[in-house]
Amino acid sequence: MLENLRLSFQSIWAHKMRSFLTMLGIIIGIAAIIAIVSTIQGTNEEIKNQLIGAGTNTVDIYLMQNGYQLSIYSSSGIPYGVPQVTDEAREEILALDSVENVTCYTERESVDTVYYQDTEFNYPTIRGIDVSYFDTVGYSIRTGRGFVESDYTNFRTVVIIDSTLADKYFPNEDPVGNTLEISGVPFTIVGVVTNTSDTGTSISTISEYYSYLYDSYGYLYIPSACWPILYCFDEPQNVIVKAVSTDDMEKAGSDTEDILNSLISSAQTDVKYDAQNLVEQARQLASLSSSTQTLMIWVASISLLVGGIGVMNIMMVSVTERTSEIGLKKAIGARKGAILGQFLTEAVVLTSIGGLLGVGAGIGMAYIINKISGTAVAISVPASAIAVLFSMVIGIIFGLMPSMKAANLDPIEALRRE
Repeated sequence: MLENLRLSFQSIWAHKMRSFLTMLGIIIGIAAIIAIVSTIQGTNEEIKNQLIGAGTNTVDIYLMQNGYQLSIYSSSGIPYGVPQVTDEAREEILALDSVENVTCYTERESVDTVYYQDTEFNYPTIRGIDVSYFDTVGYSIRTGRGFVESDYTNFRTVVIIDSTLADKYFPNEDPVGNTLEISGVPFTIVGVVTNTSDTGTSISTISEYYSYLYDSYGYLYIPSACWPILYCFDEPQNVIVKAVSTDDMEKAGSDTEDILNSLISSAQTDVKYDAQNLVEQARQLASLSSSTQTLMIWVASISLLVGGIGVMNIMMVSVTERTSEIGLKKAIGARKGAILGQFLTEAVVLTSIGGLLGVGAGIGMAYIINKISGTAVAISVPASAIAVLFSMVIGIIFGLMPSMKAANLDPIEALRRE
């Protein structure tokens, strides 16, 4: 085997230009496949990060009414038969293997009763949150402090604002310590919160547009215990769960949805909890990308077919050129298997080198595409290994016929050709 490898490299080196031109089809085909796979996988990861979030692993479980997210604007808008999340239900959710943390909140969108001195805030969203909210959603305190247990037990009228409101209404000062008036009730600002997992704005649907619109207005957060001071005591809550990993998000959302829906009265048929299945959305988008990838790989594989035919052609030429050498070897006792192995090894080495060069060229092409178009890339080690193995298979398939021709040469006839 080692002798066959030595002879293969010796033959390839003796005809460097011819060998390179022979490998060119393999190099181009493998490079195209690696570039396509890397680009598609990079795009899928980008979709996953933008849609799901980079490491937050949170799933929103909204109250839905007739297919639309339930928004409450007054006491008359509270649906019957939908209680607040009980402590028992919360513990049941936390006991799920796929769930790391859970938080519940009440919400009013586009409130128009928030003032700082003589300045009215422009339609922010206000949420009544529990003490685990910021840890669950992955927000961090930029200045000041978060809520503590005593804020809830003592019903302190304190508020945390997000960085959007802080930058807009307090551009040249720290808002902590100032007082806001919400529906006529004074609330002291104790902190400013920021979203540490924000990966930028990507708007492709009308729901994403409205989500971005509310985010641009900003958020206020008050302790859930103080919610009845401003609004209603028994308003139903939305829920956010943090999954153990991205792979657990779908199960965490589905199981939590089932637990929450079990709390709703059987007489209530219009309202139910529905988990935002971002994983499924990402999977569907990735499936579309994969279909495109498959089609493009088939097109790129034509280059491999052409390269394989080139290998067969050059090996036929090599057999013809070395007919007397083959005859001499067979005359001194070389078996058919040895001759077959020698030329087959040469074909495999030729295509393997082409495969390795193709992988390198493909990785380079992927990064060039990234620099030119900004498309994300993700180099796939398994795809690279499979590409090299596939090039070896091409060497075996297209090198088999010339190798068999060499092995079946009659030694006397071979020696006569000089």
